Amino acid sequence: MNLARLDKFHKTQLGFAVFGLIELAMSYGFLDWGLDSGGWWLWVIALFLFVGSLQDFFYALKGVKK
Repeated sequence: MNLARLDKFHKTQLGFAVFGLIELAMSYGFLDWGLDSGGWWLWVIALFLFVGSLQDFFYALKGVKK
């Protein structure tokens, strides 16, 4: 799959939901890693990924294009 097709998929409602789930899983992973290691920078990454997942879920529910 090339980047143009991936970008086109990401702008669909299903694409926003899939990317939101991926970002949510990644934010959980970074948060867990940050709690284990005590690295504050991992918490910051987890926060950014969590906010991105909320944004994707919002776009998936509203059907709004970025």
